[in-house]
Amino acid sequence: MSAFVTVIAPSAAHRRTPVALGVCLASFAAFCAAQRAAHVSMIDLMVYRAEGATVRAGGDLYALRATAAHLPTTYPPFAALLFTPLTLLDTAPLRLLATAGNLALLVVFVRLSLRLVGHARVDTVWWVAAPAVWCEPVWTTLRYGQVNLLLAVLVLGDLSRRRAGRHDHLAGAGLGVAAAVKLTPALFPVFLLATGVVAHLRGRDARPWLGHARGAGVAFAGATLLAAAVLPYDSWRFWTDVVFRVSRVGHAEDTADQALRGVLARVLHTPDPGAPWVAAAAVAAVLGLAAAVAAELRGRRDWAVCACAVTALLISPVSWTHHWVWCVPLVLLLWSHGPRPAALGTLLVFCSYAPWWVPHGTGRPELHQNTTELTLSALYAAAGVLFLALTRTSLPRRGSGAGGVKPSQRNRTA
Repeated sequence: MSAFVTVIAPSAAHRRTPVALGVCLASFAAFCAAQRAAHVSMIDLMVYRAEGATVRAGGDLYALRATAAHLPTTYPPFAALLFTPLTLLDTAPLRLLATAGNLALLVVFVRLSLRLVGHARVDTVWWVAAPAVWCEPVWTTLRYGQVNLLLAVLVLGDLSRRRAGRHDHLAGAGLGVAAAVKLTPALFPVFLLATGVVAHLRGRDARPWLGHARGAGVAFAGATLLAAAVLPYDSWRFWTDVVFRVSRVGHAEDTADQALRGVLARVLHTPDPGAPWVAAAAVAAVLGLAAAVAAELRGRRDWAVCACAVTALLISPVSWTHHWVWCVPLVLLLWSHGPRPAALGTLLVFCSYAPWWVPHGTGRPELHQNTTELTLSALYAAAGVLFLALTRTSLPRRGSGAGGVKPSQRNRTA
């Protein structure tokens, strides 16, 4: 009987994969049709293209106002260097290529997320990717032609891959490059550094975490110095002025802003929450990093990575809804290793498009929201806070298991 099962099982697996792939491709095709019917502009992709053109023309990068919406450049100069190839394509093929690339990145991101939480079946990747493309953060990422999935793949690929050894020279490269493109991922090296410090204080070998953080720092510095060599004026201007002007990114109270700053701006009915936001962000940073470090030291990198990602999104001056693509590993983690009602609730939040149910747009109506509207426009941040609380209070205390790292393997995987 066991031999019969052994023979049959592989063929069953082979049958499952084509079916799952077909369902995923059908979902992606329907998605592309829906995007086309919605006449999406991929406005952020057009801004990226304009940044690349400005670099090639030797213009003033941070004086740029692109598209009919007059959007400014907000990323570090290294990102603009990466955007220069976008100028080689006309608008139509560029949009097509960006959509195809983001769909491919979604599949990779789902694969990495499943590997993080301990699932290895190939057909599961397709089953998860098929509905994931319809959740609001992913939909909006593709709608705008954003880089969120690329950055998430760089981060998760770095943190979830198997190490070649203690002296893995690529450890941290993905984190460093992601932070050089957009500053929010910089919290991940801070998390690794904090874990190493706490591990050292507890008498444990801190070298894996400190080495990983050092690798991220070297990659970030290398990318930033490269940009400074090519774009010295723009680099000086960004790191001495633009980086501190968070108002350039957009109105804090915008319903799309799901960071703590956005929530407080709406709750307090003010475009600048000031000191209350600074205090809330500081508390969230300390508690969120503490939860991530505690999870990592228990061998639960899956919980640690998700906790760090959520913390980064909450404390960032601006976290648009499309930045929350990290809801994908979040839901998979809660479904696999947490309370399933929490997983279902989180899935509902990020598939509800609730932030867009409230008045928004012209006239800045978000400054005058009622209680119901405030609740709907804070659901992403609320889901993030609840996840951090769950990580801190309900995390399994075992040192091994699916999605975790055994203590004996730390030098190889941390």
